[in-house]
Amino acid sequence: MNLDPEIAAALATTPALTNPAPPPEGVSEIEHARQELIEPAAAYTKFYAQKLPENAAGTLYLVDERRVPVDGGDILVRVVKPTGAENETFPVLVWYHGGGWVVGDVTMDDYHLRTVAVDLRLVIVNVEYRLAPEHPFPAAFNDSYAALKWVADNASDLSVDIKKGFLVGGESAGASLAAGVALKARDDAFFSGKSITGQWLQEPIVCHPDAYPEEYKADFRAFGENSGTPLLSSELCRLLLAMYGAPSTDLGTYPLLAPSHAGLPPAFIQVQECDPLHDDGVVYEKALRAAGVKTKLIQNRGTLHGFHYNFFDTAAAQKQDRDARDGLRWLLSVGQTS
Repeated sequence: MNLDPEIAAALATTPALTNPAPPPEGVSEIEHARQELIEPAAAYTKFYAQKLPENAAGTLYLVDERRVPVDGGDILVRVVKPTGAENETFPVLVWYHGGGWVVGDVTMDDYHLRTVAVDLRLVIVNVEYRLAPEHPFPAAFNDSYAALKWVADNASDLSVDIKKGFLVGGESAGASLAAGVALKARDDAFFSGKSITGQWLQEPIVCHPDAYPEEYKADFRAFGENSGTPLLSSELCRLLLAMYGAPSTDLGTYPLLAPSHAGLPPAFIQVQECDPLHDDGVVYEKALRAAGVKTKLIQNRGTLHGFHYNFFDTAAAQKQDRDARDGLRWLLSVGQTS
């Protein structure tokens, strides 16, 4: 494993990431994992909060929390909207956080997304879908799709003009959700005239490791070669997949298996070199491009899955952030509809 030197040095000072302690007595593995996310998420939040002026909320952007009806209840969405002239409208990004369908919430990427909303002048709808194992498959996907339809139905109320850009995006499991809802929306008459115009897929998983299609099997090497990497090992990945419980044939979770990728929106994909899921993004870009979809792929060298949450101030993480903003600009430029 050829780690970026700055990331390797940071890892050396955080042994808890390379040799995590077991859960305390009486605490489940799930609850322990959720607790362990709190500290790095808070530091990540603080880092990006400091990039905004103290009075940014209310002057540069507005934050609104809404409830979206779903089967069996409702879910939270956090809406970040740039301030603007009266009746000004913006493109929109519907965002799905990562965490293996098991951990995470809207606070994970909150302040990073606020900086993106201000920088790119777009509305961001950050979706808090329900988590496994309390809410196993297909809850996360159904919630994500319901939120997508809710945005389309409420665009005017959200100061959104879908013709300026209707993007979906996510990280890790959230990227799987983003790709999955884009696939389903392509074939749903509900989205006629209000199609998804772009997808931002950061470190996606697009195929179950036991179900690689024959034509791509030779391309999937990272799950074995990077099986023991810090932050996400292949063993942990399998555990999370099992907790979520999606069948290996489910297209909403594993969109690589779709019979056709033609007609999908342009895709901007970011992957990490030292990640069991590296090949998922690379192969999906290949499949989309073969189907005539516009794509842009960035492969970060010497980086780990989700490294930017723990090592947000490294040069590699800041490059990834710059690339993400450039990728979103590209999606907005190639995906606008008339």
